Amino acid sequence: MRYRVVDVFTDRPLAGNALCVVLDPCPEERMQAIARETNLSETTFVTDRGEGTYSMRIFTPGTELPFAGHPTLGTAWVMGPGRWTQHTAGGPIPVTVDERGAEMTQPDPEVTEAGDGGVPEALGVDRVLGAWRAAAAGNAHLVVAVDAPLDTLRPDPEAARELLDRHATTTLGLVHRLDATTLQVRVFFRAAGIAEDPGTGSAAGPIGVLARRLWDLEPDLLIRQGDEIGRPCRIRVHAEPGDLRVAGGVVLAAEGRFAL
Repeated sequence: MRYRVVDVFTDRPLAGNALCVVLDPCPEERMQAIARETNLSETTFVTDRGEGTYSMRIFTPGTELPFAGHPTLGTAWVMGPGRWTQHTAGGPIPVTVDERGAEMTQPDPEVTEAGDGGVPEALGVDRVLGAWRAAAAGNAHLVVAVDAPLDTLRPDPEAARELLDRHATTTLGLVHRLDATTLQVRVFFRAAGIAEDPGTGSAAGPIGVLARRLWDLEPDLLIRQGDEIGRPCRIRVHAEPGDLRVAGGVVLAAEGRFAL
C-alpha cells in the first residue's frame, strides 16, 4: 500500500503537523494498527475516489475520528490541485487545493457557554477570560481564552481530563490574543497517544469565531500553534458566519509503501 507523509500548516518539511495518507485500499481491520505504526497524530485512508470527490477515514494512534482539520487539508493536497468534496463520518467538507496548500470550508460551530468552574485550577492560572463548548462536524472542543502567554502554561493532565469529560469534548484549546490579527493557541488532545497537538484545524475555525466575539477582531486571523513542542504551525482562518474557512501550507516530507 502506497503512502505519503505530508507536513501541514507549514511551508517546509519537518515542521507543521505531520500526516500519513494511505493511498491504496486498506483492509478495515488493519487501519488502526497502521495508525499505531506511523505514530503520528493522524493517519488517513482514502476509501473511494471520484470526479472532484473522495471518501476517507481518519485514525489517531488510539481511535478513529469523524473529522479532523489537518488530515482534511493534507489528504486533499495529496489528491491534487482543484476543488474537492471530502466525505467522512463527520459529513461533507469542501476543500480547495493549489500547489502550496489547501483551504477548507467548515460548518458553523454550535457554541455554548461552558463556565469557568475548575478551569483556572486545571490550567494553573488565576483567571480565564471565558470558556465555551464549540461543536461541529462530529467533534466538540472546550475553548478557553486567557490573558497570559501560553508558553508558560502547564495544564494539570488529570484536571484537564475531568474538564473534557464534564463537557463531553475531545480537546482542550487555549487561546491568547497576540495582536489585532494574531492568536497564540495550544490544544491538548485526549485521544490515546497524543498529549499536545501541533496544529488543530478542526478547532481553528471555532477558535476564530470565539476570538472575534471576545476581542472584536477582524474576520481574517492567523493562528500560531505548535511552537512550544517544536512543530510550528501557521493556520489562516476567515471567521464569518456562513463563511468559515481554515487554510494552511502543505509540503511533502516522505513517501513509500507498507509491506503488508
